[in-house]
Amino acid sequence: MERKVLVIEDKAILREMIVDYFHSNDYQVIEAADGLQGITLFDQSTVDLVILDIMMPKLDGWEVCRHIRQHSSVPIIMLTARSDEEDALHGYELGADDYVTKPFSPSVLVAKANTLLRRIQGTKHTKDRIELADIGINRSTRIVTVDDQEINLTHTEFEILDYLMENQGHVMTRESLVIHIWGYDYEGDDRTISTHIRNLRSKLGIKANHIVTVFGSGYKFEVQP
Repeated sequence: MERKVLVIEDKAILREMIVDYFHSNDYQVIEAADGLQGITLFDQSTVDLVILDIMMPKLDGWEVCRHIRQHSSVPIIMLTARSDEEDALHGYELGADDYVTKPFSPSVLVAKANTLLRRIQGTKHTKDRIELADIGINRSTRIVTVDDQEINLTHTEFEILDYLMENQGHVMTRESLVIHIWGYDYEGDDRTISTHIRNLRSKLGIKANHIVTVFGSGYKFEVQP
């Protein structure tokens, strides 16, 4: 089944290179030259992945990311021209799943996209559903409910919650979370996990207290007796 990616990048040469690489890796690609066009195409299309530049005319990547997250949990990889980790952390706060710093190899970007989609679409579990403390996870539909009310999580937030609930009562180190989510070759900032945990707790509302920080170690999902 051919996957569809939306590439939103204002630099024509870079956008063309990205599009060519995705095409050569059996992706269907639609492309936008600015943030406003990107939002229009996103609203009109069904895509499996969004490649999103940050600095763009008309509407920057931050605003585009906010718009997408209001309507969809589609995975987003952001492109940043700065090596400053703050850009990546801000993207994660807005709901991005991964990022690439310019200049980058298009083959690396495609590899990240493949890994992200494989993680989302190919994850196998022994149980299709898990429920603890009135938080329910349906692994087939990737729907999460709190007190029977559906909440909207990004794919990364879903994976973190699922991993913590699957290992209820056990401390999951930041390193183990990073490896579980992004793999052994992840080179990002350790604060990334903290940012996603903060977003996840915000969405869980009164159930956020079940995600416990174990200082100096990591996190665990705890159910009070």
